[in-house]
Amino acid sequence: MKREGIIKNRQFIADKRWFLPITVAGLIAGAILISSSMKTTDYSLLCSLSKSRSGTINEFSTTVDQLKAIIHYATSRIVPQQNFREISVTFDVLQKRSPCNFLVFGLGYDSLMWTSLNPGGNTLFLEEDPKWIQTVLKDAPSLRAHAVKYRTQLKQANSLLAHYKSEPNCHPSKAYLRGSHKCKLALTGFPDEFYDTEWDLIMIDAPRGYFPEAPGRMAAIYSAAVMARNRKGSGATHVFLHDVDRKVEKGFAREFLCKKYLVKSVGRLWHFEIPPAANLSSHAGHRFC
Repeated sequence: MKREGIIKNRQFIADKRWFLPITVAGLIAGAILISSSMKTTDYSLLCSLSKSRSGTINEFSTTVDQLKAIIHYATSRIVPQQNFREISVTFDVLQKRSPCNFLVFGLGYDSLMWTSLNPGGNTLFLEEDPKWIQTVLKDAPSLRAHAVKYRTQLKQANSLLAHYKSEPNCHPSKAYLRGSHKCKLALTGFPDEFYDTEWDLIMIDAPRGYFPEAPGRMAAIYSAAVMARNRKGSGATHVFLHDVDRKVEKGFAREFLCKKYLVKSVGRLWHFEIPPAANLSSHAGHRFC
């Protein structure tokens, strides 16, 4: 290859590396503009309310997290775990539901983005590695994250599925999470906020699930299904599962999140809308789907 061709090829690769961070920053900026335009009419009503005007406008103004996110992703070559099309699936839902309760399994390069896309909402991250939490929070101390421990291993996936089918406390008609020690798929010993909050959106992009001794996402998928079905508030629970190209994620999603609730599939991401069990006319007592 001629020298000119080599230079052009290197330039193309460099430009490609910058594409996703800049696009993500643009997505966040676009969200801010949309949010601001939606609130414009509210501002005109506040002109005569001099005492409360400043506080109300600040409530709808751009947040510090949003500004930090724009700067971070516009100047970093480290990209989020998901690509732009996958991110856009969750972004579209956040546009409609934010501010909301958003639970994210995993803490990573995309965490500041998720928090900034849910301004005024409650975004909580669950991470298995305490040292990694410290590393991430050094650059983004405003993120809310809890260190959690899982009691499963990826190599147990098949036996856990068999256990669920034979253990009555795992069945949807009796399923609960806090203190559910008989059901090995139930997430126990987590922070109280995890159990006490009704989560509107749940993103499952962790824990690790790419080697036999890793916790795997079996319990996270099962527990998300239990929380969605036990929801008391109005509306469905949106569950986003990443890495569905992997056997365990795909198999457990079909068993617990249900193909009939799958509303969108983009790349390696599946988006489910799971209604509360109280809204279902009939449902089996032993199976989720």
